[in-house]
Amino acid sequence: MTSTPLPVSPPALPGQRSNPLHGLTLEAILQALVAHFGWAELGERIPVRCFTSDPSVASSLKFLRKTPWAREKVEGLYLFMLRDIRRADAAEPPSTTGSGS
Repeated sequence: MTSTPLPVSPPALPGQRSNPLHGLTLEAILQALVAHFGWAELGERIPVRCFTSDPSVASSLKFLRKTPWAREKVEGLYLFMLRDIRRADAAEPPSTTGSGS
């Protein structure tokens, strides 16, 4: 897994401040998941054909827009990924830039 920049969402509206998905497109969420997990692991975590058989962003978006339960799973995995990244960042000790002498 590589560290990839996450999509930046626009400023939240008053009712959406606590919603981490606010302002993100489904395409941005899917691209972040593919960059983080890759198609193979994404297909293992959410076993749908558009992730396992000749996957592409376009075909996956078409399926996810028509299938609410699959979209909910993708959004849930994205939120899990964000929590996992934040935990990993918090667990890393601060790096020192000096030589220590």
